[in-house]
Amino acid sequence: MRRIVLSLFFVLSVLLSQAAEITRVEPSSWWTGMVNKQLQIMVYGKQIGLSRLIVNYSGVTVKEVAHTDNPNYLFVYLNIADNTKPGNVKLQFRQGNKTLTHNFPLLARTATEGAAGFSQADVMYLITPDRFANANAANDDLDGVKVNREDPNARHGGDLAGIAKNINYIKDLGFTTVWLNPVQENRMPGGSYHGYAITDFYNIDPRFGTNSEFKTLTANMHKNGLKVVMDMIFNHCGSSHWWMNDLPSKDWINNNSGKYVQTNHAKYTLMDPHAAAIDKDILIKGWFVKEMPDLNQRNRHLATYLIQNSIWWIEFACIDGIRQDTYPYPDYKFMARWCREVQAEYPQFNIVGESWYGRSSASSWWQQGSVLNKQGKTGLKTVMDFPLTFITSGAFDYHKDDRTGEGSPFYSIYEELAQDFMFPDQSNILTFLDNHDLDRFARADDQDLRRYKQALAFLLTTRGIPQIYYGTEILMDGKKAKSDGYVRTDFPGGWSGDKNNAFTPDGRSDKQNEAWSYLQKLLKWRKQNAAIANGKLVHYVPDETGVYVYARISGKKTVLVMLNGNNSTRQVPMDRYKQVAGNRTEGLDIITGNKFNITKSISVPARGQFILELN
Repeated sequence: MRRIVLSLFFVLSVLLSQAAEITRVEPSSWWTGMVNKQLQIMVYGKQIGLSRLIVNYSGVTVKEVAHTDNPNYLFVYLNIADNTKPGNVKLQFRQGNKTLTHNFPLLARTATEGAAGFSQADVMYLITPDRFANANAANDDLDGVKVNREDPNARHGGDLAGIAKNINYIKDLGFTTVWLNPVQENRMPGGSYHGYAITDFYNIDPRFGTNSEFKTLTANMHKNGLKVVMDMIFNHCGSSHWWMNDLPSKDWINNNSGKYVQTNHAKYTLMDPHAAAIDKDILIKGWFVKEMPDLNQRNRHLATYLIQNSIWWIEFACIDGIRQDTYPYPDYKFMARWCREVQAEYPQFNIVGESWYGRSSASSWWQQGSVLNKQGKTGLKTVMDFPLTFITSGAFDYHKDDRTGEGSPFYSIYEELAQDFMFPDQSNILTFLDNHDLDRFARADDQDLRRYKQALAFLLTTRGIPQIYYGTEILMDGKKAKSDGYVRTDFPGGWSGDKNNAFTPDGRSDKQNEAWSYLQKLLKWRKQNAAIANGKLVHYVPDETGVYVYARISGKKTVLVMLNGNNSTRQVPMDRYKQVAGNRTEGLDIITGNKFNITKSISVPARGQFILELN
């Protein structure tokens, strides 16, 4: 027994004799005046966990100093009183007769231009930063990974400077909001151009730019009337994340035993009353791929770390919203807590969760207030309408035979929207024709653009918050058959030396300019129309004409939309639509500028559309 005690004393003496180090402190700063008075600081460095912490700063008290099974980490929990003044909080780590000091900046919280949220009055422009524009070639190559634009799965060099250079282009099109695929650091061996393998949650990828550049970009967006939505990932990190070489604790990562466990992607198990426990477990704890370790949000330190990271980016960069990747995969209670805490700090803020389901019942289950969900409040304001996307992908296709009633190509759209009773908030649903994970909607064989024009007319006038993928305005097409890289191609003109510059009319073909101008007209009109921004939706069952008719109504403003899915012109008697037309007698088509008498029948061209402002 005496020998064991001496051995333990010797080990402890050796450890204490090694000077503690501080390698990282995250977050790097914080603010006074936050709603949540508690702050977690993760301190990492050799043997820092063996130190004793002393803090002497007016208004700041130590609530807890938490140790893990790794002596190289300390999780410091501070309380910051309301009257605390900004300054540098001295964190003193004492080990024996040695003291290590870190000055932690506590900043003044200021009124921010950001955190404005987004609503159905907005239209999002989704950008994959690596593929949009390259305005700084100096940051292209890193860690031996070089730009190769010939390889659809390699880095292509797009950056924040390229986005900043084209703010006016986005603004002139008529968008109100820009959603960026992840911009945080992805220093993976293969490059990870898409951004979903984060290796540092607190830093912008150096191939895109710097934290300062990102903050400047959002400020410039705001000056130009644009909001910014940041893509975030809580489910996993990249295998080259700095902490993977020295995990904060054994349970930081799910299934960290050395045996790879692949997630089953069985997202329905979360709501399935008959689900086997093992299936749920594999969904939540399994990894997407070996290069993306699955994070365990049930670890209380990691949970707080991730929540604070979101709040830090909102406060630091003044972003307006977050799109959360793979929403069903992280821990359910953690995600609900995250939504609550972000909303508490920023009441106008909006979060959209990637709820990738083929049925509206499942998508609506995730929205805050769903009566279908008995597991407790989700806190999630906005969900993504994948079911509608999958329907529209075929509904606007060319059909050889004319179809009416239930056979109409738009009947499936009508039927899908008729199930909106499942959504607690039908205005906070993100609608889209495609995105970075799907085949592009535009097709090379759409010679006359009728499919394109009808679909955009629908997307921008139906309920929900529309999102349009970059390049849609110039008919960029592509399928995922070989890899995701084929739907994330470079925007022409974004790189020096590109043959065509589609950012300018001269660099676009006649067909592309037709598509671009059509979208611009719709977007600019939509901005000014209250019926679309906040109006209710009233739609009619497609009848024997095969024309889908619906209205958006807000107060005295009414917009009537008519979509003909047939290959022949259809005469539509207007007496059926008296409920929404009221005493109005005339409608102005916002695309052509033509006026129509809405007391009689209207002739809707083959596979054509009218968007009528009723006067």
